[in-house]
Amino acid sequence: MSDKENPPDNYLEAKKYGDPRTFDPDFKGPVVNRSCTDVLCFIIFILFIIGYIILGLIAWVHGDPRRVAYPTDSQGHFCGQKGTPNENKSILFYFNLFSCTSPSVMVNLQCPTTQICVSKCPEKFLTYVETQFPSKKDKNSWTYYSQFCKSPFPKPDRSLSQILMDDDCPAAIFPSKPFLQRCFPDFSTENGTLTVGNKTMFEDGKGKTRNAVELREAANHINKILDAKSLGMRLFEDYATTWYWILMGLIIAMLLSWIFLILLRFTAGFLFWVFMSGVIGVIGYGIWHCYKEYNSLRGHQNSHLTIYDIGIQTDISMYLQLRQTWLTFMIILCILEALVILTLIFLRNRIRISIALLKEGSKAIRYVPATLIYPVLTFIFLSICICYWAVIAVYLATSGVPIYKIIAPAGQCKHENKTCDPEIFNTTEISKACPGAQCIFAFYGGKSMYHQYIPTLQIFNLFVFLWLINFVFALGQCTLAGAFASYYWALKKPEDIPPYPLYTAFGRAIRYHTGSLAFGSLILALIQMFRIVLEYLDKRLKDSQNNISKFLQCCLKCCFWCLEKAVKFLNRNAYVMIAIYGKNFCRSARDAFNLLIRNVLKVAVMDKVTDFVLILGKMLVTGCIGVLAFLLFTERLPILIEGPSLNYYWVPLLTVVIGSYLVAHGFFSVYAMCIDTLFICFCEDLERNDGSTEKPYFIAPTLHGILNKKQLVPQKQKE
Repeated sequence: MSDKENPPDNYLEAKKYGDPRTFDPDFKGPVVNRSCTDVLCFIIFILFIIGYIILGLIAWVHGDPRRVAYPTDSQGHFCGQKGTPNENKSILFYFNLFSCTSPSVMVNLQCPTTQICVSKCPEKFLTYVETQFPSKKDKNSWTYYSQFCKSPFPKPDRSLSQILMDDDCPAAIFPSKPFLQRCFPDFSTENGTLTVGNKTMFEDGKGKTRNAVELREAANHINKILDAKSLGMRLFEDYATTWYWILMGLIIAMLLSWIFLILLRFTAGFLFWVFMSGVIGVIGYGIWHCYKEYNSLRGHQNSHLTIYDIGIQTDISMYLQLRQTWLTFMIILCILEALVILTLIFLRNRIRISIALLKEGSKAIRYVPATLIYPVLTFIFLSICICYWAVIAVYLATSGVPIYKIIAPAGQCKHENKTCDPEIFNTTEISKACPGAQCIFAFYGGKSMYHQYIPTLQIFNLFVFLWLINFVFALGQCTLAGAFASYYWALKKPEDIPPYPLYTAFGRAIRYHTGSLAFGSLILALIQMFRIVLEYLDKRLKDSQNNISKFLQCCLKCCFWCLEKAVKFLNRNAYVMIAIYGKNFCRSARDAFNLLIRNVLKVAVMDKVTDFVLILGKMLVTGCIGVLAFLLFTERLPILIEGPSLNYYWVPLLTVVIGSYLVAHGFFSVYAMCIDTLFICFCEDLERNDGSTEKPYFIAPTLHGILNKKQLVPQKQKE
């Protein structure tokens, strides 16, 4: 009988375990003659993209990102906008900073005081009362003072109470400096004492004597980033000093990753032990350094304090002066070192399996080198998606007309938070019923249908963004799987490998399987959207939750996290089956699941051990770059290279470490996809073929002997 009439035993065994596929005995690689799959999901995906583009156009028409770039005064006018009366007034000035201590500031995110646009901040102390009785030495005091009023007056001919009631001028001005286009008091410290313009005490213009601490407390209620001003400047200085070193570190990380992937082809076993030794050595160096720092702080002042004692600090170096910090680091590194060593001991008999897979993967990448460039294309697609999402989010957030609300300094007005009209507010009964109340710009909005549905449109923007991001990853996985499957199913390598396998696989994925990739991405996007909703509800209801609801929400988070990981794993293998056979998503996912179940032991060996090796490779690349960056930025290489002088060495250090890991992850993800594809092809190969002359195995003999107990010898044909 022919093979079609009498299928091999492995096919019968496959049917026994519920695999209904009809095997083509002449199968020699990824199916060429295909048809479009999951057309309905493709149509839905295209409609969503069209809707996404329309949403971008609508948001572009209604939104105005200048509302984010420019500060807004109490009337809702931009400061510094060209073509307006405030064109030369780009800085926001607060009339009475002391009113910003009101509780309504935290509720309404607005300070209940008049805010106007000015061309420059005040540079000296001056009160309105002093301008009414100018001394002979300062006859131009009113001229200087009037530029901080709503409108210029020829002379201060009104009383202080009338000025305050009409809210035309501030009661007093203080020396200030612009920060983020806003006037903030010019604080400084002299001999440990906080001062403003070299003064600790000053008049507030209303008959009270104030100190710099009170003014600082009021300013902090406007913007919490005042405390981070000096920190932000120092961080900027560090980045400006070390940007070229950071760039060099990322380039070195890319070269190291590329070299490791190439060397795995020839010295997989040697590099495996290099990975082991390197990771153990890097962690060991970290343990030694932590112990050295811990021992050197013995007897230092305040080094015995705990992290709980000093609380939350913006200056990270304060934590590094505590012995407890270095002891904690040392314990964590010791535990990590022990886990790595124990893992090596228990997996010593499976190391040869991972080495064989690594060698085969290196060989595949050698014959299809264009796959190493594909992460760049993925990065470009992701950048486009992220930028488009961010732009739409900004335009939606800045859509609408100015909305004004009533804010009272005491926070006890019954009309507070109601909308108002600033043009007629002073003539209404509300201003009389709530003395001191202000009609202040709150946000941009409107009452049209578009403005009412802006939150819904933001949710739609986020959902389509997640869908597109997952689609980009799915496209990359399917493309790489198709390229590596072409390599595997070539009987004679590299002669039988089709030309331009990566380009061909990319074209097949886009032309025939956009619907299937969109289907898998949609499932993942829905799960991620549910997780985001859970996180949002958790933050909004944190104070009102009881222990039972917190426990249930924690369980839901855990379940959705596990579900997301499981779906990612299943999707990844489904895309491999799509790249090989060209079936729809559901059938490919079912076939991949059945195939993995029938080879569950091989999956456990290959997936975990190989992932462990690749993780060690990422850690080694990141560790090497991290150690070099640490020695450089802490100026511990004075003989070789003179390191830059920094305020916080951890700023460029963390940037280099995180960036190096992302670079290494991009390269090693291609390698991981290669090994996963080869493994699935190997399992298919075992079920399709029997090693005979008529049905030879496509796998390399060395890898076959390790992963399968059968011998590569022709089997006797059935009578």
